[in-house]
Amino acid sequence: MVQVRRLATADAFLAHLRELGADLPFDAAVEAGGPLAAPIAAGVAGDGIGAMANRFAVLPMEGWDATEDGRPTDLVRRRWRRFGESGAGLVWGGEAVAVRPDGRANPHQLVIGDHVADLRGELLDAHRASFGRDVAEPVVGLQLTHSGRYAHAEPLVAYAHPVLDRRRRGRVLTDGEIDALVDDVVAAAATAARAGFDFVDIKACHGYLSHELLSAVDRPGPYGGDLENRTLFLRAAVDGVRAEVPSLGLAVRLSAFDVVPFVAGDDGTGHPQVDGEYRYAFGGDGTGLGIDLSEPISLVADLVASGVRLVCVTAGSPYTCPHVQRPAYFPPSDGYRPPEDPLLGVARLIAAAAAIKTAVPDAVVVGSGYSYLQEWLPHVAQAVVGSGRADVVGVGRMVLSYPDLPADVLAGRPLDRRRLCRTFSDCTTAPRQGLVSGCFPLDDFYKARPERRVLVAAKRASRSGSSED
Repeated sequence: MVQVRRLATADAFLAHLRELGADLPFDAAVEAGGPLAAPIAAGVAGDGIGAMANRFAVLPMEGWDATEDGRPTDLVRRRWRRFGESGAGLVWGGEAVAVRPDGRANPHQLVIGDHVADLRGELLDAHRASFGRDVAEPVVGLQLTHSGRYAHAEPLVAYAHPVLDRRRRGRVLTDGEIDALVDDVVAAAATAARAGFDFVDIKACHGYLSHELLSAVDRPGPYGGDLENRTLFLRAAVDGVRAEVPSLGLAVRLSAFDVVPFVAGDDGTGHPQVDGEYRYAFGGDGTGLGIDLSEPISLVADLVASGVRLVCVTAGSPYTCPHVQRPAYFPPSDGYRPPEDPLLGVARLIAAAAAIKTAVPDAVVVGSGYSYLQEWLPHVAQAVVGSGRADVVGVGRMVLSYPDLPADVLAGRPLDRRRLCRTFSDCTTAPRQGLVSGCFPLDDFYKARPERRVLVAAKRASRSGSSED
């Protein structure tokens, strides 16, 4: 398997794509005033969502460095300032914020409260300091979540899962408890509106509760069974927020497809945990590995009809199939080696976003999975937007190491190769070791922190390896 950074020329990169059979659009030249610099007018992405100055978005991640009661620390504030320095026209929440304390995936995740206004202020102040007050400010949203099965305090699940229960069993929520959670989402959205956010994302991805409900085919009652019931939580939350704070924009980050959980084999490479029929993958074809986007497309069409036009397409769960939604060459310490060239994962994500955009053209689609492209990210991103496969290109991990990559691309400056995310997965390995989140290999600030020594020792012990060891 060839690392992207070894593909030093466009010809080498394209030849490798042909060898893989990976269908990725590619522009040989990136234009400073090209498709990525095109604005999106106010209201196009949905009611309450302002104009976007360009086609870059900062995608939400999960922080591990808030206080024990879910408030921001200096580390959190630094990260949000860097989001503001990115130059991206859209900041999709910065990071996941739990709608109540028991919804946190780790003991140092942010929890909703009036303190989120401070983060938005830090972000906008940093943007003004970097680009001046005459430059359009980014559209800033807040991602709302309940971690469900992966909640730190107590796993709370949508249904008894025949495979996931072997890994992490939880208490199945009652219908009444899910009803109450809808109210919690609405209350959290009202807090975000008071704090000045342009929109909230009702998170429906990555194995967390609202995503798990989408696959609750065996759950009895109003929240399980057919697609209408399985999408009830999401639709009820949307309707509730719209009624409570009609001026607030709405968005959904959606795992548009899923696969069977993977585990490491004897050689460390990932393989399916179970073989044969697998009914619990939303957007899957029932085999456990194939994709059928008919249900996700139906859901997105319903969301757009209800006024939610801003949709970010991702896939799977980082707990069960990280190679699907987060293509990387190096696995985290508790992960597995990729079972395919990560470029195939990038191509799959881009194709899924394109299929949804084609089927639901009124949706404003934000793509994901771009960080692994590294040097070639701008070339693929421009081709994707220029050909209408997505409206906006989202970057996540890359922003931790190289926050101002969007600004450099939009200004026509060459990329700073020293700061390109090489998908070492340290930003995942560190939190799994109970450390703060950040880019330890490439960000000098985190390189100097004492946690880096602990991280390197943990990586060596797990033999996951990384070229920065």
